[in-house]
Amino acid sequence: MVRRSQSSNPRSVVVLTSGTDWGTRAAGQRRSSGAESPIPRRQPAKIRALQQTIGVARTAINRKRWNEARYALSRARALTNALPTDVAVQEREQLSALRKKYAARNTPAAKHAKHARQAKPTPAGRAGGKKPAQKKTTAKTAVQKRKPAPVRDLGDRFINRAALGYEPTDKA
Repeated sequence: MVRRSQSSNPRSVVVLTSGTDWGTRAAGQRRSSGAESPIPRRQPAKIRALQQTIGVARTAINRKRWNEARYALSRARALTNALPTDVAVQEREQLSALRKKYAARNTPAAKHAKHARQAKPTPAGRAGGKKPAQKKTTAKTAVQKRKPAPVRDLGDRFINRAALGYEPTDKA
């Protein structure tokens, strides 16, 4: 890692470190949550922002973008805390359902549902219209002999077909 530091000398000094101080430097940094984003002042704007945030959280959860979903849920929580309790009851219900869905993302039940969705039977009619060829049994293929290649007219030249492994063609 290369770090530049200033000194009394006008020339810059380059200090090479091995990167062992990353842990202490990263300790001062936090993951951002949606609570830091500005909240609208008026109540209708807060409700509209809450509805948008719920939509973002829903799509993020459905697409399994967990970091985006966590951010959207924390933003929605900040917006619901800024609203009175009796306002936006329907949005609060939707938000609690999304929180449950987000919390169950790594549970065995969620994984089981994922595998059940993947194990759908394949449709009978394929788009290409081709059916896989049936495999022949190995006993039949061992008994069958190679078919001789077609004999072409080669003029006066003679080819010893027996030496090449073919059966005589005049055998009837």
